[in-house]
Amino acid sequence: MTHTPAPTPQAPRPDAHKPELQPLFAPLVKGAAQAITDYRMIGEGDRVMVCLSGGKDSYTLLDILLHLQKRAPIDFEVVAVNLDQGQPGFPTHVLPEYLTRLGVKFDILTEDTYTTVKEKTPEGKTTCALCSRLRRGILYRHAREIGATKIALGHHRDDILETLFMNMFFGARLKAMPPKLQSDDGTNVVIRPLAYLAESGIQRYAEAKGFPIIPCNLCGSQENLQRKIVGEMLEGWERAHPGRLQNVLRSLTRVTPSHLLDRDLFDFASLSVTPAEGDRGFDGEEYPEREFLAGLSEMQMLG
Repeated sequence: MTHTPAPTPQAPRPDAHKPELQPLFAPLVKGAAQAITDYRMIGEGDRVMVCLSGGKDSYTLLDILLHLQKRAPIDFEVVAVNLDQGQPGFPTHVLPEYLTRLGVKFDILTEDTYTTVKEKTPEGKTTCALCSRLRRGILYRHAREIGATKIALGHHRDDILETLFMNMFFGARLKAMPPKLQSDDGTNVVIRPLAYLAESGIQRYAEAKGFPIIPCNLCGSQENLQRKIVGEMLEGWERAHPGRLQNVLRSLTRVTPSHLLDRDLFDFASLSVTPAEGDRGFDGEEYPEREFLAGLSEMQMLG
């Protein structure tokens, strides 16, 4: 692991943008600040470990958190962390040089998970599940070692919705990515400050900012991933019906358990009606509920 303390800044901090970047950056900051507030992602004295992959999302996340760090009414620390997974041709100099110029405290972790993933993944199968599991374990461990109270990931609105439909289509589960999550062992808290932000806005900002993007050769080399297919479906919906994806995201915040089918989430079995005195059945006779249930049970047995 390479540990680098925050040097004297040699480059403008992200809040000192050129004027032409402000229209792109301001709505991103507003959306992220709203998500952070809604889910209480960051508090006084937090040490936030920002997982920096070298992609547009994590660069944007870092810019936003550094901006909020200077303007928020609370004090919190930001530490950038990159995991070098041993991918062939990975440009190891890019992130250290960028973060040094920015004046950000950072750690570079080196773990050859690439070889493990390639060896363990059968030909033709996707590498994402194993790769992410190994990466998550390493980052969780490092967060504990440096005393990080929050782990910030760069997943945005479109990632959340892709996960929702992936779970529905291929896992038969109504499940997405939460904006805030406690690890199973309770030792880490993951936050996703970009949860409200559309990928398109992040893309425009990243292009205008000129981030030194590092592509993922492991994931990017896989064609016909189901996640890509689902992503293209969502993009098509948004092109045809602008605002649809935002409505889908809002639906995740307005859940009505009694109108779904999960018997563990809502006690359907206890729902019943107690007839008022004098109520009659279909034939004009008194028709108590217990007799109806007994009759229903008998019909099912004959049935």
